[in-house]
Amino acid sequence: MAGLWGGVGGWYTVVGGRLARFVLFNQLFSAKKKLMSTEVAPEDPTYNDDEYTTAQKEPSAAPDSGKRDLEWPETTVNPTQLRWRYATGIPLIHLLACLAFFPWFFSWTGLVVGALGLYVFGTLGVNLCYHRLLTHQGFKAPKWLEHFFAVLGVCTMQDTPACWVAMHRIHHKHSDYRPDPHSPLVNFVWGHCGWLMFTNRDFRNLNYYQRFTRDLLRDPFYMKLERNERWLWIYTIHMLLFFLVGFAIGGLQFGLSLVVWGVFVRTVITWHITWSVNSFTHVWGYRNYETDDNSRNNFLVGLWANGEGWHNNHHADQRAAAHGHKWWEFDVTWLTIRLLEKLGLVENVVRPKVWAGGAGEK
Repeated sequence: MAGLWGGVGGWYTVVGGRLARFVLFNQLFSAKKKLMSTEVAPEDPTYNDDEYTTAQKEPSAAPDSGKRDLEWPETTVNPTQLRWRYATGIPLIHLLACLAFFPWFFSWTGLVVGALGLYVFGTLGVNLCYHRLLTHQGFKAPKWLEHFFAVLGVCTMQDTPACWVAMHRIHHKHSDYRPDPHSPLVNFVWGHCGWLMFTNRDFRNLNYYQRFTRDLLRDPFYMKLERNERWLWIYTIHMLLFFLVGFAIGGLQFGLSLVVWGVFVRTVITWHITWSVNSFTHVWGYRNYETDDNSRNNFLVGLWANGEGWHNNHHADQRAAAHGHKWWEFDVTWLTIRLLEKLGLVENVVRPKVWAGGAGEK
């Protein structure tokens, strides 16, 4: 039986390897074409960074019913084109993650590494850095620490920091209206991950989305990540490091178990955690605030996304570094920021306005 599993696993690995090489070739080919498309356009004197970085929507007089049907964003139609990087890459990583169903690729160490990675890469890289620090500027961190967290975010394979930030700022600017890139009011699958499969002209490449992230791209570190698909190389290198460390400790099987569980399974789970914030928390849950979108606080997403699921709170007070406003709205990401603040590693931490009777910053 062990031989059977090993044979099936070997066949699966060969097929997965060929698909991976095909996708990598496509990425490198697209990188070559985009090599000259990573310069920031000249400053537009009519553009204001604050329009996307710190703008706060005032609560509306009445909540959005959430019952209107939305069409696809205009920037995804005429023409409608597959976004091949995602349309091939996302199924491929899911396929490779399915290696976890074969016992030969299992190790308890791999399982533990994958579980810890959800916090290290997902919570620190995406929740804390991409979202609360870079997108909404809810606190300040020294550049070395900010860049370290940004690299952790890159290792979740959710695109470059600038692209991620641009997409999220557009979402807040037009939440649950047609320009919103991923409103589930189009349909639930669209809001969860379908929107990723089609080209959106707002973030086709840096020439398009730099206007939403000029503040970020003034830092040469983030510009370097945009060039030559360096962010994809970082993801690939971190995957190889997992394998090499495991191989050095316990051989081929142990090294592959760390890659399958510590990289592929962890990446897929992190994706669905992030996507569930876009989909679930704009459909199901309760509201503490009357905002002009369909944002909801979802208890389950609040727990598995380490605080990101208190989404109505976040839409009501976007810059606040804490998303859980009630004592029982548990927010692991906020607790991490508080710890970093206590250690003197971050400063200017923005508290929810409701905590201080209107004073949102410490």
